Amino acid sequence: MGRLVQNHSTNIEGLIKWLKKIASIDEIKTVTPASLSKTNGRGEKLDIKVTVKTKEGYKLLARKGKLVQEVFLVTRLDESEIKRIIEKTNPKSYRKKKGS
Repeated sequence: MGRLVQNHSTNIEGLIKWLKKIASIDEIKTVTPASLSKTNGRGEKLDIKVTVKTKEGYKLLARKGKLVQEVFLVTRLDESEIKRIIEKTNPKSYRKKKGS
């Protein structure tokens, strides 16, 4: 189980709960939410996407409404496995499966 670094007092609503689920995966060493900024987007649902491979893992972007926040993952997993983890831990998709 990895650790979730919380060094910002401001995060996108609902993001920390999702990141805790991602951090609970054995192969994830560290999850660090980083800079928060405004964008022109209008998506109302929280979404996380893999953007860039880094030396130690991946940079993700979390978006909701007009906010975007960088998230850094330290892991040895490849991009397709990260995408699978994001989909599996997504609170919205979990609710859909649970209700069916």
